[in-house]
This record gives sequence, C-alpha cells and structure tokens, in this order.
Amino acid sequence: MYKYVFIDLDDTLWDFHANAKSSLHEIYEQKNLGQFFDSFEQYFNLYAKRNIELWEEYGKGTISKAELSLERFQHPLIQVGVDNAPLAKQIGDEYLALLPSRTMLVPYAMELLEYLAPKYPLTIVSNGFVEVQYKKLNSCNIGHYFAHVVLSEAAQALKPDKRIFEYALQLNNATASETIMIGDSYEADIVGAQNARIDQIYFNPNLKSNDTFKATFKVKGLAEIFDIL
Repeated sequence: MYKYVFIDLDDTLWDFHANAKSSLHEIYEQKNLGQFFDSFEQYFNLYAKRNIELWEEYGKGTISKAELSLERFQHPLIQVGVDNAPLAKQIGDEYLALLPSRTMLVPYAMELLEYLAPKYPLTIVSNGFVEVQYKKLNSCNIGHYFAHVVLSEAAQALKPDKRIFEYALQLNNATASETIMIGDSYEADIVGAQNARIDQIYFNPNLKSNDTFKATFKVKGLAEIFDIL
C-alpha cells in the first residue's frame, strides 16, 4: 500500500530528551551553574518546559531561530534572578556544539531503520536546525538509511505547514496517498501530515487507551511499526 516513509528525527529516532539532558548536565558542571540553582534537575526542568513552548512558537512563525536559541537558555537564569544574556549565549553556543555528538537513540530506532530501509525510500522531515540535524545523523551513524533529509530551513516551511510535506513528496516524486509519516509530535507531525493528506503513525510512548487523538495508526513503541509496515 505505502511506497514511501517519512520520519521525524527528534524523539522519534534520536532521543532528544536524553541527549539534551546529558549535554546540559556537562555544561551545568563546567559553568558552575550550581551556584544559581538548587540542583541540575531544577535547571533542566525550567529549560525543558520553556524549550517546548518556544519550539511551538517557532513552528507557528511567531519567533525567530535566534530568539529561540537565546531565550531557552536565558529563561532558566532569569527564573532564579540571574539576568546575564552573555552567559545564556555562551551556554547556547556550547550546547549546539555538544548536542549533535550525542548518540542515544529511542528504543528500537536502529532495528526499525534496518527493517524499513530495504523496503522503502526513507525521508527525514524535521523542523530542526540544518547545522545540528546532519551532525546528529552522522554521530549516531543513521544518515545512510535516508534517501532524503528535508529540514524546515531548506523547505522554507515548518511542520505542521503542509508545504514541508509537499516539498518532501516532490523530492521523492511521490504522491500523498502512497506515503506515510511517523512522528512523536501530534501537532507538528500528525496534524502536519493530515494537512498534506498523508497517512500517519503517531508514536506516543505515553498513549492511553482512551486517548482522543486522531491518527491513521497509533503506537506506544517503535517495535509495533513492524506490524503496520
């Protein structure tokens, strides 16, 4: 039925949460941020919550890449009374240098790629930054599984805008009806694919049986996709 598979990168294949946490923990120690915060957990929770909000704003086009990059590191500092933009920028620069070298994948990500790659042309569809996403793919040695890597900056549209999906379809010379999208973000990946009339597999490890999200398929683990494709 399907001939092409589109896949999100962060927290679908590459474990963004785990990799971000380990990168920031290293920077937290190096920069002696413990002088400002009760614990690393306090710092990381402030960062993580604001980071999600900022990516949603970036996806809607209400903030720029530069604003996202600075604000997510400025926010935790301001919450504890430290107004230091140069320090926030320093943390951000070091984070973007360190993060892509991390190699933690979501459970069964490698097995899924091994299984899908011989059967379908695979395409990454991601809102992530160009300078970071390619490094991630190379660091964890999964870049070779993909026929195409479609990033929002190149497509000039951010998920859930249907134009990024249409750009990926054009690259593959594919139609929406023969394509399926796998992703962990309901708003970006699933609604975005729906906007482009592409079927979807919603990967949500926290899926509840009474969940009201609408998707072509829903899975709690990547291993369940073997039964779908």
